Amino acid sequence: MTYTNALTVLADPTRRQVFERLRGGPSPVNAIAAGLPVSRPAVSQHLKALKDAGLVEERSEGTRRIYSLRLEGLMDLRDWLDSFWTDALEAFKAEAEKPRT
Repeated sequence: MTYTNALTVLADPTRRQVFERLRGGPSPVNAIAAGLPVSRPAVSQHLKALKDAGLVEERSEGTRRIYSLRLEGLMDLRDWLDSFWTDALEAFKAEAEKPRT
């Protein structure tokens, strides 16, 4: 997965809400869907998109599927965002090291 996949998938506000609900730990679809303004089948579709992008993983627990964040899936996005910080720090360093007259 590349950072563009993560950005594309997380661009949808409902999908982002689904993703953020998993910050608290693994959950079944019903718990994730509780209180969201979309149906449980819609939440399942959002989870599928997140899973296809490598951001979420699922495991079976009896007849239920439990979803959790796949933090490795965020590494490309984090690396890309960190590159902006690195560029900014390098520019600051170059400016600070310029001889002053």
